[in-house]
Amino acid sequence: MNATPFSKIIAGTMTWGVWGKNCNTQQMIELMHCCLENGITTFDHADIYGDYTTEAAFGKAFNESTINRSSIQLISKCGIQMESDKRNNFVKHYDYSTSYIIESVEQSLRNLQTDYLDLLLLHRPSPLMRADEIAEAIGKLKQDGKILDFGVSNFTPLQTDLIETKIKINYNQISFSITDFEAMTKGSLDHMQTRNITPMCWSPLGTVFKQDDAQTQRLKKMLANFSAKYEVPADIILLAWILKHPAGILPVCGTADPSRLANLMKATTVNMELQDWFALWSESAGVPVP
Repeated sequence: MNATPFSKIIAGTMTWGVWGKNCNTQQMIELMHCCLENGITTFDHADIYGDYTTEAAFGKAFNESTINRSSIQLISKCGIQMESDKRNNFVKHYDYSTSYIIESVEQSLRNLQTDYLDLLLLHRPSPLMRADEIAEAIGKLKQDGKILDFGVSNFTPLQTDLIETKIKINYNQISFSITDFEAMTKGSLDHMQTRNITPMCWSPLGTVFKQDDAQTQRLKKMLANFSAKYEVPADIILLAWILKHPAGILPVCGTADPSRLANLMKATTVNMELQDWFALWSESAGVPVP
């Protein structure tokens, strides 16, 4: 895959605002510095996070942090129109008209207090999206220097191909983890490798630490062994499992805990053995590989 300008682990900001830790400006500044000190330079946003408030909270903190814009990368997403007192919507829907995409990016730039996004993603596919309207918006935004690159999020291979009839897609941010590996078995990651699209994945730890069921119990037992073997915490093993895939997946880690952020890049140094990789997959599936 092509080398990307993004850090191998991406900081997901969804939980930094009111949808999570509700960090104040100083706490956000500290989180940004913690990321940078530990090699995480890329921050993933979406206009809707925190009910359309998290980008602005981050932007205020970024502005006060005196961090150089050229030392970080900012990703944002648009297209979801939520029911919100900040929007005149009576139903949740998607909007990928040329004018809406451009307006949404311009609003994100104001909120983030920056002149450009390193990457814009279309947040979720819409049955009504028109590839030519999307291409027109992206072309204008790139021409005006407001976005450097373009991708999608949660798109299937065919939906990606549809947009690619008019404009090249370079990234697709999908759900992928040890407990949600359909993208690997149903052809999505193969498609991305074929099309030279770099995958990003949200929720990279899956349900391992969120649910207590037969699957997660099996995984936790094996993770305890591998944690001792590779001398890293269990969540780092799960990230290393993702990083071993040849598609070059970039995990988006949505933690607002400085001690966990400080550990994440260790995953890039774990050289997971072949059989250990398959052992985790088998344990998650509950059956040996076919």
